[in-house]
Amino acid sequence: MVKANWPKHVPPFWSTLVASAVLRVGLILYSEWHDAHSGVKYTDVDYHVFSDAARFLLQPNRTQLDNAAGGPIARRLALHIGRRVTPESLALALIQLLASPYTRETYRYTPLLALLLLPNELLHPSFGKYLFAACDLVNGALIYQIPPRAQTAVQVQDTQSTRERDAMATLLAGTHLLNPLVFSISTRGSSESILCTFILLTLYFALKRRWDTAAILLGVSTHWKIYPVIYGISCVAAIASQTRRANKGYRLLRGLFCKESIRFAVVSASTFFIYGALCYAIWGYPFLHEAFLYHLHRLDHRHNFSPYFYLTYLTYPGQGGEDLLDIPLWRLFLRSPLTSFIPQLTLSLGFGILFGQHRVDLPFAWFAQTYAFVLFNRVCTSQYFLWYTLFLPLIVPRIRSPWLCAVVWFGTQALWLAEAYRLEFLGENVHFSLWLRGLTYLAGHAWVLAKVIDDYTMDTTYTTCR
Repeated sequence: MVKANWPKHVPPFWSTLVASAVLRVGLILYSEWHDAHSGVKYTDVDYHVFSDAARFLLQPNRTQLDNAAGGPIARRLALHIGRRVTPESLALALIQLLASPYTRETYRYTPLLALLLLPNELLHPSFGKYLFAACDLVNGALIYQIPPRAQTAVQVQDTQSTRERDAMATLLAGTHLLNPLVFSISTRGSSESILCTFILLTLYFALKRRWDTAAILLGVSTHWKIYPVIYGISCVAAIASQTRRANKGYRLLRGLFCKESIRFAVVSASTFFIYGALCYAIWGYPFLHEAFLYHLHRLDHRHNFSPYFYLTYLTYPGQGGEDLLDIPLWRLFLRSPLTSFIPQLTLSLGFGILFGQHRVDLPFAWFAQTYAFVLFNRVCTSQYFLWYTLFLPLIVPRIRSPWLCAVVWFGTQALWLAEAYRLEFLGENVHFSLWLRGLTYLAGHAWVLAKVIDDYTMDTTYTTCR
């Protein structure tokens, strides 16, 4: 009786959505008051970077800095200043109104983000926070709408009531909408929720087999931030397995190169390169370097969860580390940002092929891929956890022991944070002990991933491409 009546105790989805919106609006209003009255700011420093970039975008000639857009199109059209009015000269006028957001140091994102945040300068400084919060709500709605087969441990049957499906979907969406990590990050001014919207839209259309739309959205997501490119391999594996039952590896390998798989890859890559080419044409090499190339050689000596941080700290220029000429070759290899790509790509691509063969298991495949990518990333902060916790509402019902995983996941983080407090707030030299705790964090989170993979209930019905 209790089992049959449990959906009655779950509020409707619209009320959860309204409560989530009110919560976010309240936090944004509070952030404005808090920042005006406290030395410790609620707003994330990245939000000020975004806002400054948007301001520079509108001020090509009103600052002391030479921040005019420097792409090939901008330079070419600049030659037509003073000529008669033509469509080309009108285009020039529009281009000249947009300067370079990369005049703002540490702005290392797509210029489209700065364009989206122009209302920060034109309307209200908190516009971006409301935009990020709105994306949070869209993400919750998408999680609610994801097909139930991807959400529930038991396949949806004809006899299952609509009320039960809606109640389960509401609970799952609520775990995202009311997650403190989610709403605190967006209301503090992090743009991660926009990328999460693109990713969930990609997943939504992939689960519906609308592969062209999914490919376009994956290209947009990868332009926004490069790591979603890893989802391409799981999508291709799903496409390769969708029309004929096959358990042999060689058939899957053949399916990876079938017409549908190649079409998905071409559409996705074309979208990515078109967006990149347009941005390069306007903003030039600074866009290419700051949005993409910088992340290939990025070094961060500041403490973070990554197991690589301590060696980077010891050898970072200007931090009292060793001269690069005196460092053995093997240590230079370990210090290289490219070294972290080996476990990252091996696990991320491997999980994509292994778990992406079942289309309804794409949420789990993306979770495993992202988890491995973050765990072995060169830099890892708490904000990165949002990249894979985004998929938790879609997979938790199909994991047998989620609470044990949660205890280990939170416990190893708490152990690291306790030591990080001594370094950051007390000024104690505990870099080595913090690194040891970082290794404990690495082992604990790796165990969680292995446990989740072992406990996950996969769908055993799938087919491959003709």
